[in-house]
Amino acid sequence: MILVTGDIVAQPGTLDEVLALSLEHVRRSRAEPGCISHAVHRDEENPLRLVFVEQWADRESLLAHFAVPASRSFAKAVGGLAAQPPTLQIYDARPLPL
Repeated sequence: MILVTGDIVAQPGTLDEVLALSLEHVRRSRAEPGCISHAVHRDEENPLRLVFVEQWADRESLLAHFAVPASRSFAKAVGGLAAQPPTLQIYDARPLPL
């Protein structure tokens, strides 16, 4: 499984737009092949920061997600509303036995 985390800090006055774009992106992404989960969360310590957590079945599914024109459009749109460059981390995750 591939785990993706990231965040975006919205410029003051743009949070509603960033949140709307993010929710649209998350909901669309959930329907893509290989998407296990895709969510956006609000940071309670920084009200302008949104945090993304995604799970993908494999690398190929994630790469296909990045290639979707709507994904690229989302990244460009929210990047223009960000107070600083958004972050993205990708991990090859394997569950540990309990």
